[in-house]
Amino acid sequence: MTNKTADRDAIRHGKITEKPLRKLPAYPTWAIKLTMAITGLLFGLFVLVHMVGNLKLFMPMHDGQYAIDVYGEFLRTMGEPIFPRESILWIFRIVLLVSLVLHVYGAFALHGRASRSRGKFRRTNLIGGLNSFTTRTMIVTGLVLLLFIIFHILDLTLGVQPAASELFEHGAVHANMVASFSRWPVTIFYIVAMVVLFLHLSHGIFLAISDLGITGRRTRAVLLFISYLVPAIVMIGNIILPLSIAVGWVQ
Repeated sequence: MTNKTADRDAIRHGKITEKPLRKLPAYPTWAIKLTMAITGLLFGLFVLVHMVGNLKLFMPMHDGQYAIDVYGEFLRTMGEPIFPRESILWIFRIVLLVSLVLHVYGAFALHGRASRSRGKFRRTNLIGGLNSFTTRTMIVTGLVLLLFIIFHILDLTLGVQPAASELFEHGAVHANMVASFSRWPVTIFYIVAMVVLFLHLSHGIFLAISDLGITGRRTRAVLLFISYLVPAIVMIGNIILPLSIAVGWVQ
């Protein structure tokens, strides 16, 4: 903060200063919040679509092929013959990777700025309940989800052991899921990660609503309901998948 009508005698005696209280950040806070809101909503849309696609695990076989294997091949061949094989899929992956980097950077940048602004003082008198819990644990739940994403890619995308099963085979989506989720420690980790995803995503969507400037009372009420409904659907759908395999309902 700069005092434009400074008292020169006061400045000379060190009572006030014309210097800013802190260095101007490279990126304004509003821009980082807007970026996090957009990337967070993008991730929310992705996990919803990803869950719906994975539910093809329960569909019957067609022409001797598992429905989820047909779906996986469709993702790899999107755009053919205009675009090369897997090119569209890689565009989606790159967009998600860039969004992830921006989202993680924004989270730590905002957390650091908030900590420096508060100094030794800490947030008090929060309302309490689930909303306050998710507010306090956004960094923690975000780190858990980051570890889950890394494990998930190593397990079912790249097939890197020991994250992946020894039976992993590229392109065999159904067989890979069955082999992976037949391991109870992996299934339990996925279930815990989905509960964490619900906590992080529900609060993240609500924050995005505010950061995007949506202020209408009825609109906010509807979007608040959606911010819990969508993550709950994603959580339940993604828990049913590994649990069904682990208990032997899907083989």
